[in-house]
Amino acid sequence: MNEDSLNGEANIFIVCRENNVCFFFTKSPIGLARFWFVNKLKRMTDPAKLTKNQLFELLKSKSDELQCKDDIIRQLEQKHEDLELACQKLWHERFSARSERYIADPSQLCLDFGNTDEANDATAGLADAVEEADLIPAHRRRKPRKKRNESLPAHLPRYEVMADVADELKHCPLHGERTLLPEAMWDRTETLEFERPVLKVRVTVYQKYACDNQPGCGVASPERPTGIAEGNKYDASIAAEIITAKWGYHLPIYRQQDYFAGSGWTPCRSTLLNIAANCHFVIEPLLAFFKTTLQSASIVGCDDTSVTLLYPKTVPQFDLDDLKQRRIHEVFTAALDENKPSIRAKMWAYRGVTVKLNVFDFTVSRHRDGPDIFFSDYEGTLLGDCWNGFQAIALNSAGRIVRAACSSHARRRIRESTAYPQERAHWLNWYQQLYDIEDRGKRMSPFERLSLRESDAKPIWDAMEAWLDEVKLRTVNVILPKSDFGKSLQYIRNHFPQLKRYLGDAALPIDNNETEQLMKQVALGRKNWLFAGSVAAGERSAGFMTLVSTALRNDLDVWFYVKDVLNQLLSGVTDYKSLLPWNWSVRHPEAIRQYRVRERNQRHNQKQTKRAQRRKHKAR
Repeated sequence: MNEDSLNGEANIFIVCRENNVCFFFTKSPIGLARFWFVNKLKRMTDPAKLTKNQLFELLKSKSDELQCKDDIIRQLEQKHEDLELACQKLWHERFSARSERYIADPSQLCLDFGNTDEANDATAGLADAVEEADLIPAHRRRKPRKKRNESLPAHLPRYEVMADVADELKHCPLHGERTLLPEAMWDRTETLEFERPVLKVRVTVYQKYACDNQPGCGVASPERPTGIAEGNKYDASIAAEIITAKWGYHLPIYRQQDYFAGSGWTPCRSTLLNIAANCHFVIEPLLAFFKTTLQSASIVGCDDTSVTLLYPKTVPQFDLDDLKQRRIHEVFTAALDENKPSIRAKMWAYRGVTVKLNVFDFTVSRHRDGPDIFFSDYEGTLLGDCWNGFQAIALNSAGRIVRAACSSHARRRIRESTAYPQERAHWLNWYQQLYDIEDRGKRMSPFERLSLRESDAKPIWDAMEAWLDEVKLRTVNVILPKSDFGKSLQYIRNHFPQLKRYLGDAALPIDNNETEQLMKQVALGRKNWLFAGSVAAGERSAGFMTLVSTALRNDLDVWFYVKDVLNQLLSGVTDYKSLLPWNWSVRHPEAIRQYRVRERNQRHNQKQTKRAQRRKHKAR
């Protein structure tokens, strides 16, 4: 028997029996099975000639065959349903809105009437009935938007250029020469210009002094300052530009080479990399102080994302007594054994909730070595997803660390489920109410926010817990545990105490979204610089991202902050507390990006207004 495809629609089965050849067309192998079954019946012995036992055996065999076919059909139907759900999820991931907000009314479920002529006629008739009954309210014209101030900043330098006037404009063909009007009546337009950054070389002259006819006294000259490179060849402003461009604007080193070339200096890529490496050596004490300061915070959020790491094809020597180096040795050895071209390393972000610091760390794998080291002496609340590594860290801390889970992860599982749409909508409505409560309490004092959570949010969590207990005892409308919605409920049930931990701490947020948003900074850079060339390069990237991300979080001009920090560290400053962003900004108010503060407040006010309108609409 041979099988070929015909235009992807039907299959041709060539059946050979004795000396005859026949062609059989069917759309599925099931049709072939039916064909063989019919032919077998035709060739079957007359039932009247069979004994009773033979008839029973024949009926039993046919019953088993039918049962087997029914099982195959059920498996194929289940597989088809799973594939449809997978396609639907992929379609939503690719084309639907990425926002996780849920604003639909849970009582409004979608009914699919198909695309038949009857459904289209019913839709048209319903639209006509609504129009005749005047059920749709009249359109209210929106208030015109307030015009933005498009004028250019007044502090920018200006110069005037007289527009060329053609001779025919100065003379009228009817009245002769025209009179020049007063200057007050002239028109003026402003055009913003851009000039490329200007590079200049500072020549520092060191005078020398010596005693007359006294060679033993030597020569006296001012002390040379400590520079980033040997001979103080590159100023901190150059280093700050390199750091800000790569880890602030995600510009790879090879593009920076073209960027500097446009201003007249074409550096080697190795020169730019060496400047960055030397800067990391300079800021290492400050980064350690940032880490120590963050470890004193009462709440720290944690998340991670992947980074491609290139590793050497010959494993170098490591200190196997050091936990971190031992892990690197294990990962490199395993990658070499499997002949992998690269390693999937991890970039970790630690975000203080009560302290405005973001600290990044680089590890070669997702083993909990990195968080284990960071939280080794920590005492407070660890906010993150429900990764088992965080659970192990909390359990091994002897009560020093309290784990809080992210409600956004739980809501996301509910939102992405497809089974049991009524129950799913009910849970999404609960989460909508919880997030509305958090939005109302965002600008409140800690005491007021805690009271609001106790009075409004706690009853919702109690209702959730009661629902989870009740659904386990159901005998009708049972939620299948292996369905995607059932798995989502089990996830919430397993981590329920950690999910509602925020009810007892006013400073603890309901989710870990702000920490997860830090992963965008890594992802944008990853799309541009593609990989880390070594473990040392990954650690340097983590250090510079700590400096740049912390400056961004505190609304600072990154270049200004990095340049001043480098200058102070090179001059020997060890008062690292004064270099914390909130302390540094007091002495440099001109470096605060006020427009970022205004934009953030404006977005918050708009969000509050929309949610208040939605609550008011639902209350009607």
